[in-house]
Amino acid sequence: MENQKHANPAAVGLAGFGLTTLLLQFHNIGIMGLGPVLAMGFIFGGLAQMIAGFQEQKMGNNFGYSAFVSFGAFWIGLGIIWLSKIYNWYPSSATDVGYYLIAWTGYTFIMTIAAMYVHRAMFITFLLLLIGFILLDLGHFGMPEMNKVAGYELIACALSAWYMMAGIILNDVAGKKILGMGAPLLKKG
Repeated sequence: MENQKHANPAAVGLAGFGLTTLLLQFHNIGIMGLGPVLAMGFIFGGLAQMIAGFQEQKMGNNFGYSAFVSFGAFWIGLGIIWLSKIYNWYPSSATDVGYYLIAWTGYTFIMTIAAMYVHRAMFITFLLLLIGFILLDLGHFGMPEMNKVAGYELIACALSAWYMMAGIILNDVAGKKILGMGAPLLKKG
């Protein structure tokens, strides 16, 4: 059993992050309602990503553990914010959501630096996410047109996450490198 191959939980984590991010951006640019985003935010972006993160922890991957569990919690938290507004439990203003996003911008900044030690594809994904959060921050503090700009920019982020997911799956099933991830920007040690 020692030589048993383990599946890479990042395939599911990246799929959940990418799909839910993509759907939210379709909503942000005005081509889709919020219902599918809310559903996927709880199930795929939230629950499945958290499960992937817990599996990353078992694999000893602190980066994947932190990223997937944290962003899984992000999606569940965002879903609760939306439901609270829809049902008038604890409605949040645009600036309330803006402060939520600012906190996530800070976390994403730290993860973007860490991603420089992983590989180029991870860095690009986190850099795009960081830019997207900054645009959303601006959108929630007086520049609402930035939410739509963020929507288009974060579509690129979602597709970048799916590129990594596709690489993990295709490289594994083909038994060779089909999609490369690029060298890390910074060396460990």
